[in-house]
This record gives sequence, structure tokens and C-alpha cells, in this order.
Amino acid sequence: MQLHHKKHPHLERLLNNARSLSLEKNSRVLVLSDLHMGNGGRRDEFRRNADLVRTMLTDYYHPEHYSLILNGDVEELFKFPLESIMEQWDDFYELFIRFRQNGFFFKTYGNHDAALADEKEYRLAPFMFESLKFYYGNETLLCFHGHQASVLLWETYPVVSRAVVFFLRYIAKPVGIRNFSIAYNSRRRFAIEKSIYEFSNNAKIVSVIGHTHRPLFESLSKVDYLNYRIEDLCRSYPAADGMERRAIEEKIEALKEELDSCHKQGKKIGLRSGLYNTLTIPSVFNSGCAIGKRGITALEIEGSFIRLVYWFNGKQSRKFISDRDNSPKELGNTGFYRIVLNEDHLDYVFSRLRLLA
Repeated sequence: MQLHHKKHPHLERLLNNARSLSLEKNSRVLVLSDLHMGNGGRRDEFRRNADLVRTMLTDYYHPEHYSLILNGDVEELFKFPLESIMEQWDDFYELFIRFRQNGFFFKTYGNHDAALADEKEYRLAPFMFESLKFYYGNETLLCFHGHQASVLLWETYPVVSRAVVFFLRYIAKPVGIRNFSIAYNSRRRFAIEKSIYEFSNNAKIVSVIGHTHRPLFESLSKVDYLNYRIEDLCRSYPAADGMERRAIEEKIEALKEELDSCHKQGKKIGLRSGLYNTLTIPSVFNSGCAIGKRGITALEIEGSFIRLVYWFNGKQSRKFISDRDNSPKELGNTGFYRIVLNEDHLDYVFSRLRLLA
């Protein structure tokens, strides 16, 4: 029996019912997703980067007049009761709401915190929506968590959802079984990204998601980006002079090392390509997550530009590759660093979307 006459009815619903906002020339918006805040104990994945998140929000984004979007899976309700989460991270809730001073603060919900949609007493309830729609001139950016693209929708199958929560909280957690999450399944997260990619191209919109924990910039994964960057440098090499050639050689060597590191990690990072067809259309951006082992990724929108940034603890020695040849910059004397991994003009993004989709 055919349930839907459209291929992506749930994503179309998100687009039609989204809370609408406008992006102006002076707009500054930070998009964070997948904090997975717990009770502060050993199984709380947020605990590792809590100081980093607190510092960058307090000392950088709030003083720089950014508005804030938390794009789903903020609380880890699959493993912890809400009361224990709010007690442990009480100061964060105050910090989130403080961003209203800069323009706005909104939260969307994901599959791990969807239960809060019906909690009227929840502290962030007045600021929570399932999706947000930003108008950039005549163009549209749709911000939502991303789990809605899954065939197994939690809101459609509440019995399954409750069963998973029971298993994780009372069986998997005590015995140390790893969290059941789309983030740890390369095949499933690729399928979700592809579904959102197809919908975005058909609707000619840009989708900003989280959920898979994999940063995407203009629909490209890290592996795809490294390959494209190496190819571009190889093309520019013949026309370069001696000094320029040496610089290109050093850049290619660094990119090769980073690519080799990705391949050595293999399944741990889900090496599957981000390419969903032969011609990549920049219709999907993913902010990644705030529970990375080395740091966190986020998306920034500043005026007409969108960028993917990485924040990390400077004590962790590691090379970072940036499309704009940027260097990490320390935030004051905090020991935390920010680097722009990629950046582009929204006019270019939407022009390419319109011409190629």
C-alpha cells in the first residue's frame, strides 16, 4: 500500500511548517548540534568538551554578537533523565538563553531529545521548534536536525522509540554497551544525507542539518574535500614559478598526510564518500557535533558568508588543513583555538544550486 504520494513528505512538512526568519547583511548566526548533554558522569559524552563549549560561547560568540541555534540532540535523553542533565549543566541553559540579547536563540529537536517537544515546563520550551526557515533574499535555508529523513521515524513509531530508550538507559548504559546512534553507522548516515540532498535539490533550498555527526560543507565530506583540493593544486602547479611550486608541494604533502590519516581510521570515521551523484550541488551543510575526541565543529553565517569552523584544545598537537590556508587562532589565553576550515559566499552557493539542481 502506498502511504505517501510524494518522495519526501516529512521533509516537505518541515519546510512548510518552519519558523521563518530573515538573514540580513549584519546577521551573525552560530549553528551547533549534537551536544548530547548527560549527567556529568563517565558515560556523558559532552563532558569532554564542556569547558571548550562554555568558553567559546562566553568569550567569543556572545561578545561578537552572534545569535545561536542549537540544532537538535542537545540533551541525551536516551541515557539520562532530564532532571539530572539540567542539574549538571544548569549554567549552560542560562548561557543559551543569554544569546537572545544578540538577536535570537532557538533550538530544534532531534531524535535524542524529541521527548521535550511536549514538555511545557522544559526550560527551553519557548524557544524550541522542529525546523527553522531563513530567507536570504529570495533564497531559503532550512535548518533541522536531520533524523526526519530516516525511514524509521521516532514520532511515527513511539513504541520502538520507548523500547530503544529503555534498552540504552537501563541495559546498555550499566554494562557499557556503546550508544546506539546513526553517527556510528556509515551506511545509514550516508542514506540519510542522500535523502536530504535529493529533497534540497528538488526544492532548490539549502539544508543545514546535524544528526550524522559528520561535518559537510557544500555537500562535501572531508575525504571528498581533500581529494578536490589536491586536484586543484595539481592543476595550478605547471603555471607556478619556483617559490610558488615549493609552496604547492608543501600543501599537497600536508593534504596527502591528512587523507592518509582518514584512510587509516577507515570505518571509525565512516570513510564513505559524501558524493551523492557525479556533479556535487552545494545544497547540504552539516555542523558536525560537539562531542568530537579532539574538538568540535560548527557552522557560522556572517552576513553573506557561510563557514565551517573547528574549535580545539591547543595542547593536542595536530595539523589542521584549511581550504583558505588559515592558521589556528587562540582565543585570548584560554588554550582553545579556532580555525576556519572552509568558507564561501551564499550568493555563489545559491547560484550553483539554481544552475545545477
